[in-house]
Amino acid sequence: MQGPDLNLLVVFSQLYQDRKVSLAAQNLGLSQPTVSAALARLRTMMNDELFVRTARGMQPTPLAERIAAPLGRSLADIRHTLATQASFDASTATRQFSLAMTDIGEFHFLPCLVAALEAAAPQLSISTVRGTAVNLKFEMEAGRIDLALGFLPDLVNGFHRRVLFTQRYVCLYRRGHPMAERPTDPAVYAACQHAVVVSAGTGHGHAEQVVERSGLNRFVRLRVPHYVALADVLEATDLVATVPEAFALRSVKHFDLAYSAHPIELPPIEIALYWHTKYQRDRANRWMRNLIIRLFQLNVAADNTRSADRD
Repeated sequence: MQGPDLNLLVVFSQLYQDRKVSLAAQNLGLSQPTVSAALARLRTMMNDELFVRTARGMQPTPLAERIAAPLGRSLADIRHTLATQASFDASTATRQFSLAMTDIGEFHFLPCLVAALEAAAPQLSISTVRGTAVNLKFEMEAGRIDLALGFLPDLVNGFHRRVLFTQRYVCLYRRGHPMAERPTDPAVYAACQHAVVVSAGTGHGHAEQVVERSGLNRFVRLRVPHYVALADVLEATDLVATVPEAFALRSVKHFDLAYSAHPIELPPIEIALYWHTKYQRDRANRWMRNLIIRLFQLNVAADNTRSADRD
C-alpha cells in the first residue's frame, strides 16, 4: 500500500458499518458506482475481496475484520484532530501561548491579560520571551512564538500587525530633582547624569537613537538591559531616564518619582500586536490576539494594509 487514498479507507469503514453498497453510498453522499469503484480499488490494493456478497448483504472477510477496528480508530482520530483545528473553545482548551515582549511590556500587558485568562480560559497559560534574545522572525514562522507585542519595525514581510496604542517618551527622575524646575530646557537635560536602558530594535532603542542624534553631550552614568531596577535607582540618585510614559505613570504610583515631557522632540512610538501570516486563520491564535485587541487597543487608527483581522 504505497500512499493509500484516505477516501478509500472512509468507504471501507462505511461499507463495514452498512454492509450494503447502496446504503454506504447514500450515507457518504456518493453515487453507487463511485462506491463500487472505490471497493474495486481497495480489493486490488489489499489483494483481498474484503467484502463478499451474501444473502445477508456484504459480509467482511477475515482480513477486513482484522483491519476494521484499527482503521475506525485512526479515522476517528483524524476527524477529531481536524475538528479541533476547526474550532477553539477557550473555556476548555489546554495549551500554552508564547508571547514576545520586553520587560516593560510585561508590566503593561500581563496583569490585565492574566486576569482575563483566569476568567475566560482557566486552562490556558502564557510564557514570555524577549524578542531581542531570539531570531523573532524565525521563531514566529516556526510557531514557537505565537504573538509579539511592542514596536517591532523589522516584522514586515510575512507578518500582520494591529496597532494597539501610541506611546510617548518622557523624562523620569526623583521628586525634587533640579530638572523639575526647568524640565523643557535641553541644556538642563544635558547637564544631568543619565540612566539608559539598552534595548536595540525596540521602541526604547529607537528613542535613544533620536536622543543621540540630537547633538546634546550628556553623561550616561548607568546602562542597563532592562527596566526592573530603574525606578529604585532613580529614587535614590540624581539620575534622569528617558522612559515610556506608561512606565512613568506606574513608577510615580509606587516610588517617590516625578516625570515631565521630554525636552527633545521624540516621535511617538506605535505599540502593536504582530503575528505571522501562517497563523492568520488559526483559531487559537486568532482567539488570543482578539482578546489582546479587546483589552488594550485604544482609539488609534490601525494600519489597514497590514492589520486587518477580518477572517
